[in-house]
Amino acid sequence: QVQLVESGGGSVQPGGSLTLSCAASGSIFSIGGMGWYRQAPGKQRELVATITRGGRTNYVDSVKGRFTISRDNAKGTVSLRMNSLEPEDTAVYYCNAEGRFNTATMYWGRGTQVTVSS
Repeated sequence: QVQLVESGGGSVQPGGSLTLSCAASGSIFSIGGMGWYRQAPGKQRELVATITRGGRTNYVDSVKGRFTISRDNAKGTVSLRMNSLEPEDTAVYYCNAEGRFNTATMYWGRGTQVTVSS
């Protein structure tokens, strides 16, 4: 079993930066891909960025060039550096991990709030 805990959310003005972190505990050797999703009020949860164990990354178009995802396999951590934040980035951000040997297995953190407002 894997537990995920996010940290680093908060409030920032447009154009500002934040870094989200997610720490996994438990069977971290069983973690495959990791990523970040977000859900804004009244909207569906959407994928923001993912990263494989080998470091291959994928981003939703709206954050390309502004957000950077990274991970440390040995420590079981994944981070999301967010630059040039916009009000549209306001959402609850969730850490996600999939099973290394069974990709149908999904783990979720409880989420951390990011608010971008002047």
